[in-house]
Amino acid sequence: MANVTDLQTKYTRLAQEYSKLRAQNQVLKKGVVDEQATSASLKDQVKQREQKVRKQEQEMDSLTFRNQQLAKRVELLQEELMASESKGKKAKNKGDSPSHHSVRTQSVFDEDLQKKIEENERLHIQFYEAEELHKRQEAEMKARLEELESNSQHHQAIVDGLTIKYTEIIERLQSDKARLEVKTQTMEKEGKDCRLRTEECQQQLRRCQSELNRQLKQSSSVIQEKVPFNDTKFSDYNTLNVPAHNRRHQLKARDVAGQALSFIQDLVAGLLNYHSYTEQRVHIYPLDSSIEPITPLNQKFSQYLHENAVYVRPLEDSFLQLHQSITEDTFTVLETVDKLKYFSDNFSSYTHFLQKLLPYQLKSLEEECQTPLCTTALAAKNQELQNDVKRVTSVFDKLQSYIKLLTLPSVRQDGMPQSSYSAVFTQLSACLHSLNDAVKEMSKHYNQKATLEQELPNSSQKLFTTTECLLGSLGSLTNSTGKIATFFSNNLDFFTSSVYSPRGSTAALNPLQAETMLANKKKAAAYIDMLQKPRPESIPYREALSNRRVLTSSTESREGLTQQVQQSQEKIARLEQEKEHWLLEAQLGKVRLEKENQRISDLEAQLAMTLGAGQNSRTTSTLTQNHEEVETSAVKETMCTSLVGMLCTVPTAEHVGDEESREQLIKTHYMTRVKELTTQLQVSDSKAVHFHSECRALAKRLAIAEKSRDNVVEEMKRASENITHLQDELSTTKRSYEDQLSMMSDHLCSMNETLSKQREEIDTLKLGNKANSKKNKSR
Repeated sequence: MANVTDLQTKYTRLAQEYSKLRAQNQVLKKGVVDEQATSASLKDQVKQREQKVRKQEQEMDSLTFRNQQLAKRVELLQEELMASESKGKKAKNKGDSPSHHSVRTQSVFDEDLQKKIEENERLHIQFYEAEELHKRQEAEMKARLEELESNSQHHQAIVDGLTIKYTEIIERLQSDKARLEVKTQTMEKEGKDCRLRTEECQQQLRRCQSELNRQLKQSSSVIQEKVPFNDTKFSDYNTLNVPAHNRRHQLKARDVAGQALSFIQDLVAGLLNYHSYTEQRVHIYPLDSSIEPITPLNQKFSQYLHENAVYVRPLEDSFLQLHQSITEDTFTVLETVDKLKYFSDNFSSYTHFLQKLLPYQLKSLEEECQTPLCTTALAAKNQELQNDVKRVTSVFDKLQSYIKLLTLPSVRQDGMPQSSYSAVFTQLSACLHSLNDAVKEMSKHYNQKATLEQELPNSSQKLFTTTECLLGSLGSLTNSTGKIATFFSNNLDFFTSSVYSPRGSTAALNPLQAETMLANKKKAAAYIDMLQKPRPESIPYREALSNRRVLTSSTESREGLTQQVQQSQEKIARLEQEKEHWLLEAQLGKVRLEKENQRISDLEAQLAMTLGAGQNSRTTSTLTQNHEEVETSAVKETMCTSLVGMLCTVPTAEHVGDEESREQLIKTHYMTRVKELTTQLQVSDSKAVHFHSECRALAKRLAIAEKSRDNVVEEMKRASENITHLQDELSTTKRSYEDQLSMMSDHLCSMNETLSKQREEIDTLKLGNKANSKKNKSR
């Protein structure tokens, strides 16, 4: 039901996203329409500009025509001036007055000509400027028009691509919607079927739980009644109270050991590099061994540093052996990890190696301080490095002592109480953190020392490279120690947890319990293998318990039980015969009683018919005689035997009739008895057949129910996988739609920015054209 509701919510979200996309598509369509309108308006503006350009060209043509007229006018005036000058020369000879008149007219013409020349020059300049401005504006407008046309074509192509893209997206969304509707319908049907199946499975589970609870109660009652021995009551005397094997703990322990092995390998690599580069540095600084011999102290220090692999490599090898000893078939506690002893011994040897190196390293740093070029800052850094080396060596010594404490439970049984394990692990974690801090400080001080050594005049390139390598090794040591410290802190709960401990006791495991645990695990694995093989049907518990009682009883043997069974069977047969005999006796007594009653009734009738006293006396005498005869006949009874049984008979006159009636009664009795037995046998046979068929039907139904349960589980798994797949598809489609929407919104923003820029440019062009037109009109 939850999956269906999730699908419905996801479908509603998808519908909301689709409505948002439709709204955004409308916005895009509106933006495209606006862009088309703006492009149309730009085209109209271009047409208007072209009309203005044509008008300006016409004005230019008219101006050129006017200029030509003025030029002709100037030529005519020049000709007239030439003619007037020639006439003036002729008139000089005639007198003064006409010459004076001609001079004035000549001055007037000269002024007029000068004005016309200036006006003509000014008009030429204006015409040239207007023509240049027109050409420039025409070129700008043509370039702008081409750019706008290309932009409009580009925008149109983008709009067409977006329309095609969004139509495809809409079609795909519609198809996805239809497919999701079909899937939701199928999932609803499957959900209903799954709900019905889950209800059936829950009912079966309830029945199974009730049956299991009943069996548990029965088994617990049997265990309480029949298994009184409890070996966990006294933990002191219980040496074989072995805990169960924890496979999850073993896998976790192997995983933790693998991680620790990788960290130890990094640490070993860092230590090897550190010692090797320290040896190289001793040969280079403060004295270069290639130029002059180094001091005997540094020679001894270099010799010891050269032996670092002998002490560092065994750390990795011993921890690798420890990791290989932790498997799934073993159990890992401090009492059983004997390989930790090898790692502890190798770690202690490396600690002794560091203690052996410590005085030489301190002396080497003191020699560096005694060089003449050593500054006070460098000497201070060397002093800090001496303190750092002492601190690192002391931390390694502490680590070695804690690791030795952890190896004591595997070496001696009374090595360390289990309650102090957590304290040792906690102190070891703190010691690892202090080691990381010490190495970090040493790396920092070495780095500062390297920067100071670069300023020294006697520093060589070889020293710089060796120092860089040494700093790199210290950085790797810092990283590896930090990883080891964080790893140990994160797994501190696992290290301090006591998984394997005897029930009802807080004592540690001993080797006998360890061997017993492994033996029990092997027995359990062999038993599971045996269970997986085909085996004969098992005997029910009650029958086995009864057989056990019979077999283990000390007072009864098999022969005695068979004799008792035979005696009981004989007794039962005898009792059955006596039962049949007494049933026949009862039936004969009933017949006899009925006959006596009939005789008494006949006699009473005879007595009633007699009359008189004499007759009464005779009758009384006859009654007494008859009574005596009856008594004598009762006394003279005889015993009759036959194949059926024993019967007492009375020798009367009717003896023959009694025997016949007796035989008839026996026959009828046995026939009825046989009929009853046959009916009981048939009923029991029919019940047995019915129960057998019902058991077979129940077994078939159980098998079918188990198969249906498996099918339902598989279908539920498939449905969950389909739901996760649909969720992934929905998330991917949602992400793609969001990305597309963000891209579209960015594109719209860029388009709006370009449109705003185009409008601003058009406005500026309009203002420029208006200003130019006003200037032309003013001119």
